[in-house]
Amino acid sequence: MATFGGITRDQIFAWLDILAERSTLSAPRCIDNAIRYRPLTSSADLILEFSRPILSVKEFFFPPTESLLRIEKTGSKVEFHETLPVGQQILFGVRPCDARGIRMLDSVFLAQAPVDPYYAERRKNTTIIGLACKEPGEYCFCTSVNGSPDSSEDVDLLLTEINGEYTAEVVTEKGAQILKLLPNRRPERLVESVLQSPAAPPKISHRPVEIESWPAFFEDEYWKTVAERCLSCRICAYVCPTCRCFDVRDERTDEGAFERVRCWDSCTGVGYRRIAGGHNPRATNEVRLRNRFFCKFYYFPLQYALATSACTGCGRCIEYCPVNIDITEIIDHLASRIEGSAELESA
Repeated sequence: MATFGGITRDQIFAWLDILAERSTLSAPRCIDNAIRYRPLTSSADLILEFSRPILSVKEFFFPPTESLLRIEKTGSKVEFHETLPVGQQILFGVRPCDARGIRMLDSVFLAQAPVDPYYAERRKNTTIIGLACKEPGEYCFCTSVNGSPDSSEDVDLLLTEINGEYTAEVVTEKGAQILKLLPNRRPERLVESVLQSPAAPPKISHRPVEIESWPAFFEDEYWKTVAERCLSCRICAYVCPTCRCFDVRDERTDEGAFERVRCWDSCTGVGYRRIAGGHNPRATNEVRLRNRFFCKFYYFPLQYALATSACTGCGRCIEYCPVNIDITEIIDHLASRIEGSAELESA
């Protein structure tokens, strides 16, 4: 696919106004002094200078709460109404780490049977316009988990700002079609790549914890030490681009019907694994926190046969943890212990 250059901010704003008229458009906006991906009806509300929003674009494919099924009873007649999402949507300004998170969710909801029809419908009807990072945020570590601040791997179109103007790298046919709507687009193709963004500083040890090393830490006392701070508040899971646990329950509506509702859940929640009779195999902070890390770095790549962990390096869990539990410190600690053990064995 081609890469086009010389796109001005005025062109970007005019383009977004066109897109907003044709489809549901969401982009970074400042809401209550926080940057969020939210519906955009006018380019005047757009924020282009930001590190990353509070939440990722996960919620546009896998909403925090959604109705899966509506059940209505009239006399002896019972009707079921599936509530599949409809309509096209465009996501603008998606950071590469958030786009990468969607690829990981694809592995969960699409790659294996049964395919989730709600996620699949939104995924099919979504165009992702990425925006490369100009500089890493305070908590970013994407390069330490095989990501990149200017990766185009998981978007349909990637914009990169260079000296006040933008280049547009077309990645998919969706991206090519949507770029045709850009007003006054210059037709030339850039011969040499100019997509150069500063690399995010690595925080995790250069020697990662390989998947085969994780089982050795399962009964480690280290988890108890870290978990002494954990509140089981679940913030880390809710801000994470790849956490995908959910709960399903039936609720009665005001009209007397019933709805089957799916809501985000988290393995760090106190009652997440509680079963009938009250038994909870993960009753302590220690085992719940341990499961979160094993899920990211061991269970996920093992279950979905991926060469990467379920961490995008966005750093949100570090920034918003109220007790300062830092994923980079934990992985670095485990990696250094492996390295120390190897040195002792070779001595």
